[in-house]
Amino acid sequence: MFHFTVNTEKPVSQILKDLEENLSKEQFSILWSFNIKDKLNAKGLEYNQDFYVLEVCNPFDAKEVLSITNQVGYFLPCKIVVYGEQETNKIGMVKPTTLMSILDDANLDSKANEIEQRLVKCIDRSK
Repeated sequence: MFHFTVNTEKPVSQILKDLEENLSKEQFSILWSFNIKDKLNAKGLEYNQDFYVLEVCNPFDAKEVLSITNQVGYFLPCKIVVYGEQETNKIGMVKPTTLMSILDDANLDSKANEIEQRLVKCIDRSK
């Protein structure tokens, strides 16, 4: 699968708070949080599902992978989504290993795996 997604019964507001805290423990910060529901409703389009896109970054990791190739910049920052679906909420991301594999650069493989495992840990701790 190209993504890692978990289910949770927590309310979206708590998920967002917990994610910020858990990401911080891994030296990631949320650079930007986009509330799709609010944006669509503000444009006159009725949309009732909670859906957030968070752009997250660890500056040390970003510098390291960009030092290998600037093409990594096409995948930065990492995105984590939080959304409601039926009776549950979900937290997910596209796997960094999937994205980095597109570049076919062995120098990126282990770093992408390390970043992915740390983000998975943050998501698991937030569910």
